[in-house]
Amino acid sequence: MANRGDVSIAVVTLVFDAANLSALVAVLSKYVVLTRMSSGCRNVDLVVSAVRENRVLVIQKWESIEAQRTHFDSALMVEMASSCKTLLTRAPEIDLWDSISAHDFA
Repeated sequence: MANRGDVSIAVVTLVFDAANLSALVAVLSKYVVLTRMSSGCRNVDLVVSAVRENRVLVIQKWESIEAQRTHFDSALMVEMASSCKTLLTRAPEIDLWDSISAHDFA
């Protein structure tokens, strides 16, 4: 939806439901720190739900969809996913969001 002539940020959310919350947070904490050093990464946050028990959210902001895709194919992402396999109650929900502004609706 964003005008491709404007600055566009790719936002990714990853929702994890933990079978072992402390172990999952340890894996994701390492992942977040290392991801922040990745080329094209603007920010990564790790938060725990105040409403749903054992739910963890990772929010990523990337300079471009290309940077985000490169990261998703990286060894760091593969290592994190592999480390989470036995720590989850189900597969994570992953969503890609496009930035918008009020100008998009004018």
